[in-house]
Amino acid sequence: MSKPHRDNSNTYTVQDRFSREELERLLIHDQVFTTAMGGVLPEQPDPTRFQHVLDIGCGPGGWVLETAKTYPTMSLLVGVDVNDKMIAHAQAQAQALQVDDRVEFYNMDGLRPLGFPAGHFDLVNERFGTSWLRTWEWPKFLQECQRVALPGGVIRVTEFNICIESNSPALVQLGKLTIKAFHSSGHIFTPETDGLVKELPRLMRQHGLQNVQTHAHMLEYRAGTPLGQLFIQDWTHLFRVVEPFLRKWTLVPDNYHNIYQQMLREMQQPDFVAISRPVTVWGVRSSYYAPSMDRP
Repeated sequence: MSKPHRDNSNTYTVQDRFSREELERLLIHDQVFTTAMGGVLPEQPDPTRFQHVLDIGCGPGGWVLETAKTYPTMSLLVGVDVNDKMIAHAQAQAQALQVDDRVEFYNMDGLRPLGFPAGHFDLVNERFGTSWLRTWEWPKFLQECQRVALPGGVIRVTEFNICIESNSPALVQLGKLTIKAFHSSGHIFTPETDGLVKELPRLMRQHGLQNVQTHAHMLEYRAGTPLGQLFIQDWTHLFRVVEPFLRKWTLVPDNYHNIYQQMLREMQQPDFVAISRPVTVWGVRSSYYAPSMDRP
């Protein structure tokens, strides 16, 4: 395996991506979405057919580790992330869970060619790359996913609509602010809640994937439930760590911190409810796929 490439630029939407708070947020974030979506691969008819699995942008490894526990027949599960602190945490967890005999984590940049041979995985997974992939990077990213996938292998992408539907006006207001920042920075195609997810099927077909399918989720979070509490923790962290990004890319109201505190109060109300709508899109690598010659 070749040496991982160094990260030369930070496209991540959280400025201090090495902080303890961001690690804790991502651990909660993984748990929230995996639980609410009904598991790690809820839309796949037979996940046991996947033997070699790659997760790009794995963060602290939550999805990889949960997949390894759920499907003990999978023989190799690999997570890659540009953040070496996330990788160190994931490796420690793999050892603690005693799955390190078939789970591996590597420090690699998902925006660059990966250090794996062609045709190495039968499932390539990516979740919530909106936070580090910009619109013009998707074509080469999808090319690289196909390069490392086996012919007939599945490329699977899960992203979410940016703005949360909620009876918390402050949460909705901060969600709309996030849409503006994500669009200004190039992380979504249009300044709309579905500014990325509506483009994914077209992108995947355009760049060579076959039999592209889509599964839309509607996830509901209510006060007083375990999932609702995890959601509140996730978004409490999020609008703290993402503030510098918002200030860089859009006009942030002077009373941002007041809006944030209002959101915290509203999320603690007994009737609080929020709905998110992640979308999973997947396609199959063609047997005739040929990598682009202009890939750097």
